[in-house]
This record gives sequence, C-alpha cells and structure tokens, in this order.
Amino acid sequence: MSNQGNYRCFSACFILALMSLASATSLHAGDVTGKVVLAPSGRNSSDLSGVVVSLTPVGETKATEPRRAPIRATLTQKDKAFSPHILVIPPGSIVEFPNRDPFFHNVFSLFEGKRFDLGLYESGSTRSVKFDRPGVSYIFCNIHPQMSAIVIALDTPYYSLADKSGNIKIRDVLPGQYQMQVWAEGLNTEEMQKLFRHVTVNHDVVELGKIEVPSLESLAEHKNKYGRDYDPATPNAEYEPH
Repeated sequence: MSNQGNYRCFSACFILALMSLASATSLHAGDVTGKVVLAPSGRNSSDLSGVVVSLTPVGETKATEPRRAPIRATLTQKDKAFSPHILVIPPGSIVEFPNRDPFFHNVFSLFEGKRFDLGLYESGSTRSVKFDRPGVSYIFCNIHPQMSAIVIALDTPYYSLADKSGNIKIRDVLPGQYQMQVWAEGLNTEEMQKLFRHVTVNHDVVELGKIEVPSLESLAEHKNKYGRDYDPATPNAEYEPH
C-alpha cells in the first residue's frame, strides 16, 4: 500500500475512534435527580424553588470536566422587582439589567461576590455587569428596599435549580467523583457545608434521594449603598433622581 493509502487508512481509523469515544461518553453520561425537602423543624414553605444543587468534580474527575462558555443573561426590573429572583450563570458571563418600570432605579451590589454600582438610570435604559469570577452576588436597588435578587456564578456545568416542589435534575453528568453542594437563600456557610455530600456517578441515572434543608428565608433587611437606612417612601419620590 502507498504512503498516501496508509495515511488515508490511518485518518479514517482515527476519526472512527474519536466518534466511538464520543458516543461512549455520551452513552455513559447520566442524569442526577433528587428532591429538596425542609427539615421538620424548618420554617414552613410551599415554594422550594430558591435552592440550587450543584456537583463539583473532585480528584481525577476534574480533568474531564467540560467547561460552560460565558453567556449573556438578563435580570429585568419590573413592578419594583427583579426577575428572575435567582440567576445562575457561568463565570465570565455578562448580565444586563434593563429598567422596565416608568421610574428610576439604581442597581448595586456591595456585599459578597461581584461589587458594583450602576448608578441612577431611567425607564427604558439598560446597564450591564460582567461577573468574572465564581461567587454569590446579592443585588439590590438603592431606591426601592423591597427589591432583591441573587446572581450565582458557578464554576461547574452540573447544577439544577429546584422547582417549587423541590425536584432537581442535573442532566448529562459524566461518570466520576463529585462533591454535592447546596445553596439556599437564608442559609449561612456552616449550614451549607453540613449539606456537602460525596456523589459517585457511574450509571445512567443517579438518585440522590431527599436533600434536607434546615430552612428557607428571604434576604434579611439591608442598608442602602451608603450603609444607611432607606428614606421613608414619599409620593412620587421614585420618579425623581436620587
């Protein structure tokens, strides 16, 4: 056989081997499911959608972890509220903050995660922030104290935001060893660390069973961006620049 023939044969075999490996990887990737529940002593809640369950690769599994590319996401201001309330993104993503209310907003985050202050901007305008590293950012408005949201930049593609009934499903997880982590609004670091769990994925479906969360609470009252209490609401004040 000529050198050209050998090269063609080698190329064809190499491509088939890659396709076979990709197919095998796809076939062995499995879904991880579970259900978030409140502990008996926890504060009662009929909505468990504020819980994020993620799987972080550990040991040799780190080398096979796929990277999720940054995205552009939107956190809308409408009716004096942020929507969605919780947004999960890959690090490096850009989040746009459009103002859909007929008055001014001033979005800021000066606590954990990404620190920023977008300043005062009017109805119909949009400003954006790049969340360049993993972390949890608590978002507020300097004019309306009732407005709050959370942006979670997760350095793993394997996560699920629970639905209202607490069901979670993390799709297409590659076989390997993982640490399960739980984030829930109102839990402190120590409480979340107690929920860490080692998970082995080696089947088409892995069932985590019940994930018991001690409580679910909305963000506590907070100060404005100057570290002071919010001014009392006055008629038409929200339409004027602050």
